[in-house]
Amino acid sequence: MTNAIGVISMFYARPFGREHFPTFQRMKQAGADVVELLVPEPGELDLAETKAAAADAGLSIVLAARVNLTRDLASPDAAAHQAGIAYLEQCVDIAAALGAGIVGGPLYGGPLLFADRAPHPVEPAERHRRADAVVRGLTQAARRAADKGVVLGVEPLNRFETDMCNTCRHALDYVEAVASPAVGVMLDTFHMNMEEFDLAASIRLAGPQLVHFQANENNRGFVGSGHIDWPAIARALAASGYRGPIVLEPFRRDDEAAGVTLAQWRAPSRNEDAELTASIDYLKATLAFADRLATTKGIA
Repeated sequence: MTNAIGVISMFYARPFGREHFPTFQRMKQAGADVVELLVPEPGELDLAETKAAAADAGLSIVLAARVNLTRDLASPDAAAHQAGIAYLEQCVDIAAALGAGIVGGPLYGGPLLFADRAPHPVEPAERHRRADAVVRGLTQAARRAADKGVVLGVEPLNRFETDMCNTCRHALDYVEAVASPAVGVMLDTFHMNMEEFDLAASIRLAGPQLVHFQANENNRGFVGSGHIDWPAIARALAASGYRGPIVLEPFRRDDEAAGVTLAQWRAPSRNEDAELTASIDYLKATLAFADRLATTKGIA
């Protein structure tokens, strides 16, 4: 098993500042080799300091982009569309400064739930306009990414969070239209569990276009605590030849009272490092066994 396992910084804190750098060592002690940071807004983090702190802990960095309606490739508003391109180019520059090779997320824009918008019918002509705008924007951002040695990962989200890209096939449509080695597919099993007919088949469909992967339970709990079929996921990753990072985003907390939203991030109320360590160990063992099956038995 050669995939580096990572943890998103939001597992510990959001916003994530220099006062949270000690969590880098906790991630490493839990078995992680990668930290996924939200792309910092201006002034949020000193990039050189952040890069050094992660390196001191033995962690590499990947980034998660934060799009909104003011910087949105899909927007009919020209200023918002251009701001979306400028934001992705800024993300690429920040990634290069941090030594991060990947910027992933819903790069196409058009947020729903987290922009306080409900899903609504969209006419075919508007869907075509949005898709064309996204391809144009990604194509431009891809030039900056290629120059900087950074890869952009297009992530499908569930139907409540976007109506722009919900499945691996949707993401591949964008990636194939852009046709740049600097743009690939990012998959997250939490969203896949809602939208894909077959998670393993979708991973195989992505194949060599898969550039980033997030391993998340159906309920946002720790990997191994829900009903996702991790052995099947691991075999599909092995079959596709994916050797990139695999990042965990466990956001499920102990407050299960009615009315506590499970969709929103909440700070942990206690130290959950033991559960994180066990979850990473479980995932590593599952991936290693899948690799062994593929190597010795030809099973994938």
